[in-house]
Amino acid sequence: MNISDSLLPLADTEENLDNARRGFIATIPDAHITDARGRVNWSLRDFSFLDESAGPDTVQANLWQHARLNNLHGLFKVTDRIYQVRGFDVSNITIVEGDTGVVIVDPLTVAETAEAALKLYREHRGNRPVTGLIYTHSHADHFGGARGVLDEADAIARRVPIVAPSGFMWHTVSENVLAGNAMGRRAMFQFGVSLPRNACGTVDCGMGKAVPMGTTTLIPPTRSIEQESETHVIDGVEIVFHLALESEAPSEMFLHFPGLRALNMAEIGTQALHNLCPLRGAQVRDARLWSRYIDQALDRYAPTADVVFAQHNWPTWGNEEIRCYLRDQRDMYKHLHDQTVRLMNRGLTGIEVAEAMRLPNSLAGRWANHGFYGTISHNVRSIVQHYLGWYDGNPAHLHLLPPEESGSRYVRYMGGADALLAQARDDFARGEHRWVAEVTNHLVFAEPGNLAARALCADALEQMGFAAESATWRNAFLLGAQELRKGVPQVRRRNVSRDLIGALPIELLMDSFAVRLDAQRAEGLRMDIEWHDQGSGETWAMHLDNATLTYLPGAARQKPDARVTLSRSAMAQWQTHPAGLPEGFGQLAAERVIEVEGNADRVMELLCLLEEFEPMFNVVEP
Repeated sequence: MNISDSLLPLADTEENLDNARRGFIATIPDAHITDARGRVNWSLRDFSFLDESAGPDTVQANLWQHARLNNLHGLFKVTDRIYQVRGFDVSNITIVEGDTGVVIVDPLTVAETAEAALKLYREHRGNRPVTGLIYTHSHADHFGGARGVLDEADAIARRVPIVAPSGFMWHTVSENVLAGNAMGRRAMFQFGVSLPRNACGTVDCGMGKAVPMGTTTLIPPTRSIEQESETHVIDGVEIVFHLALESEAPSEMFLHFPGLRALNMAEIGTQALHNLCPLRGAQVRDARLWSRYIDQALDRYAPTADVVFAQHNWPTWGNEEIRCYLRDQRDMYKHLHDQTVRLMNRGLTGIEVAEAMRLPNSLAGRWANHGFYGTISHNVRSIVQHYLGWYDGNPAHLHLLPPEESGSRYVRYMGGADALLAQARDDFARGEHRWVAEVTNHLVFAEPGNLAARALCADALEQMGFAAESATWRNAFLLGAQELRKGVPQVRRRNVSRDLIGALPIELLMDSFAVRLDAQRAEGLRMDIEWHDQGSGETWAMHLDNATLTYLPGAARQKPDARVTLSRSAMAQWQTHPAGLPEGFGQLAAERVIEVEGNADRVMELLCLLEEFEPMFNVVEP
């Protein structure tokens, strides 16, 4: 399959351009946002090259147009009483005017961009207080700017409702803890974090331009939506909250505003094919359920809607246009699910399904069904993974050698490095970039210092990036090429949000310890430690034996070696301590910020067994 999942021209280019511009009120130059110290949190200044209507050969034509639409920024009127600020972050902030103030839906990724967006709104619509805050789902780009629009103490004093879908806090925290280090590194490839912003580098990320820099925050919700559909009135605005759990996020919902004839699809109906498993990694999302939720929105809410919008990209107006848009999105996810399972049941593997799958022309020609973010290729492989797991059923693939070992054998079988490179150069000249990337990757893993192999592999990846319609594939290919040429960039330790850590349940703290335990060093050790959370009153008993940590709620079944008591604020201080976990614990225990009863040395012994992950591990080389 070509790297572009569809070669059909986009028939609705002008319509989407009109929609992306519609309702524009005002913006700030280049959407340039800085913090109090003058550090740049967000700017579209470097994306000015997208002003050209026709793109260069280094960017796939459809992606160029999509990137241009995502480059539009500022305050937009969606419909009466509903406004959005778009292009100030990877996501959109939606502002709904109530009787006495405004209800904020999804306060962006970081506090700095959220504050700038609300400031822009207030400059043109008045200094209205925030009277409600809604998180549509449990991804950081939809809650991280909370403290940029609302002060928590003020919210408590004024009893401002903060609404989230069922399971929000658990999934918000857990996704950023257990696999956070690996996801963070892989996300660099998905979003092209260290790529230059130009026609040979990153142009977009599908859902928006890029990921902002700044302070990720979280104010815990005060109201959880637990029923499939619940209607609440917030500041005079009637809102129907409809759960869409295990779709784009494990905790997600979309919103209907019946009095305003508006439907907000959160992130399960955007202007691009989404991800069933993003390149950064995640639990595979259920395409069948995803389609069903869109069908429910089409059946229950579309008949009384004049506009449908989302927390990424731009809206669609007109009742018939809304119905068509939702039908196409519904059918796209269901088609991918059903046809993948059909081919899977015929014996095709994920790679084979990905090569064979095509959308019917009636779906493939629609803008919102194109793979600017997710792709048909990796989405159908995700569906296979959802049902069958990683193993393709071929015993020859059941116990493969790791890439360093297999790479050296491939090179030997091909007659050595020089012979491999000679053939690969010929194939590159014929445009066989997928194969050249694959075969030279073996040589890179066999001989990571082979500069000719690195250069040719980088050239092949670069050409694949230039041809990709998906912004995330483009970013991944181009960043791979860049790291082969320049090496892995050095960055500081991954920042962890204090608000997220402060919300960490004790059970997830135990989980985070368990996945960091160095089993070889822990072999032969036994200990029991009791952990008590002052805020929730929870106690968990942790047991180390057989180089494995296990834990149960409640007091220890036998006298523990130590009992640790800490508050939410102490948890945040400790987990983000610049000296690291053991040293930070020792300092906070000495200052009595953390209380320890019993043998504190045993706690320190445990903490010294926990591995500190390297955030910039190698990906495209050993």
